[in-house]
Amino acid sequence: MNSKSAPRNDIWLASGVRTPFSKIDGALSDYDAIQLSVPLAQQMVGSLRNGALPDFTVWGTVVPNLTWSNIAREILMDAGVAPTVPAFSTIMACSTSMVGAIEAAGMIGNGSNQLALVGGVESMSNVQIGLPMKLSEWVKKFQQARSIGKKLSQLADLALRDVRLYIPAVTNRTSGLSMGEHTEITVKEWEIGRAEQDALSLRGHQRAVAGWESGFFDDLVIPVGGATRDTIPRADTSLERLGKLQPAFDKTSGKGTLTAGNSSPLTDGASSIWVASTEGLNRLPSTVPKVRLVDFELAAVDFRTEGLLMAPAFAIPRLLARHQLAYEDVGLWEIHEAFSGQVLFHIKAMEDAIFLKEKAKVDQSFGKFPFERLNPNGGSVALGHPFGATGGRILSQAVKELALMPIGTYAIVSICADGGQGSVMLLQNA
Repeated sequence: MNSKSAPRNDIWLASGVRTPFSKIDGALSDYDAIQLSVPLAQQMVGSLRNGALPDFTVWGTVVPNLTWSNIAREILMDAGVAPTVPAFSTIMACSTSMVGAIEAAGMIGNGSNQLALVGGVESMSNVQIGLPMKLSEWVKKFQQARSIGKKLSQLADLALRDVRLYIPAVTNRTSGLSMGEHTEITVKEWEIGRAEQDALSLRGHQRAVAGWESGFFDDLVIPVGGATRDTIPRADTSLERLGKLQPAFDKTSGKGTLTAGNSSPLTDGASSIWVASTEGLNRLPSTVPKVRLVDFELAAVDFRTEGLLMAPAFAIPRLLARHQLAYEDVGLWEIHEAFSGQVLFHIKAMEDAIFLKEKAKVDQSFGKFPFERLNPNGGSVALGHPFGATGGRILSQAVKELALMPIGTYAIVSICADGGQGSVMLLQNA
């Protein structure tokens, strides 16, 4: 799926703000998903010129709270944004807030809207614990019982084995395997070694730390509570330290290569970004970095045979082929790192002529991947990965990076998603 039938007008992305990212049960654990998002909505809307408002809002989260039917609307209401601004929620696993931006682009591209506030959030520290269906049904019947006798009768129907709590797990429903277990399978198939993964992880931490020290993140991150910056990047990590970590997912074969050091951690955080028409840009502060959305590609594969996180390796070549671009023609690459190994097998697949022709169905070579242009200020392994917020984080980061590059420079922004899906955008500094 791509933009052939979508935006007709020029669409722009403008950098938003995000919270600091923190590991689960860390600095942001006292804030639920709405509380993490409200400061962003307030900051973003409050920055608009002359009291302007967005035409609509799209927000998403991956792990749901059963008491919120539309988190986007709840965020705007708690933020004090004018109640006349429509808001709806979206979800596509780790691609959630990027897909929210794609949805917004479609609504703006036809000329009926000019400016959208898009965001995403995850509070892994505050995942709602659910009940199995049998216990849920019992609770409902118990509440509906009108008399003490009927309630006592319902109590007699409750067996101890039915009193179990359901804690959402980071596993795929179809396969029963976690993303890490799936990725272990794929890195073995593509022969991605432990040393390569650790080296990419170290590079990411070094670049994330350097990004903070240089001030790159200063206008992209706002304080929440006592947290003022990302807590995950490690200035003191090294290949030696990473090499001592034990496999986290394949613990028995002796061949496991994914560890806590080269995998993105469970993370709390929220992010935001603007999607605008050329006219809509007039509502934004003049200093906000902005770039043009050229095109996008969504892909889905049968992950039982192709790999759970492989879809971007199909989408990127298709998107570049449509615009007659080679890898070298792209000046900036932002590839989401669910795992270091996943980024590496994407790159290896995209350089493989057989994969391109037989799998991606693109019969051309794109050249050698320019590794030095990848994730210049760190990726998700070092910065963190709040599922619903990663799209907003990586897009705002890419927009700022690209806006500092020469006019005409292209960027690819890519996110893999659970379920064998992925989303990719082609951006240009115009």
